[in-house]
Amino acid sequence: MVTKQFNGPPEDAADLRRADSLAREIFSDVANKWAFLIIETLGDRTRRFSEVRDEIEGISHKMLTQNLRMLERNGLVERRVHPTVPPRVEYTLTGPGRGLRATVGAMCDWTHRHIGAIEEARRRFD
Repeated sequence: MVTKQFNGPPEDAADLRRADSLAREIFSDVANKWAFLIIETLGDRTRRFSEVRDEIEGISHKMLTQNLRMLERNGLVERRVHPTVPPRVEYTLTGPGRGLRATVGAMCDWTHRHIGAIEEARRRFD
């Protein structure tokens, strides 16, 4: 992600710097346990706020709200409000959100494959 050597025109270098900066900002936003759990919980389904909250053990109303807003701001989650009383709000992963879910899934798979080695290393370290 870091642009070390760039031999193209200056305007292309500026575009790369903006892309690098945006990538770091997005990674900083989504690289937390709640965002990953929300992305995994939404999966391929549309869910209401309460369904997401009930599925994720330990998440507070405030944390879920903050993370859903951040995911929506970054274009990873779509929020749909239905004009009912009370309003019904639903959340769905967007195309980029589904792409990130695949990456999160690969990270989870990696963890499952290496859990024994990780636990052993932690035992030795502690």
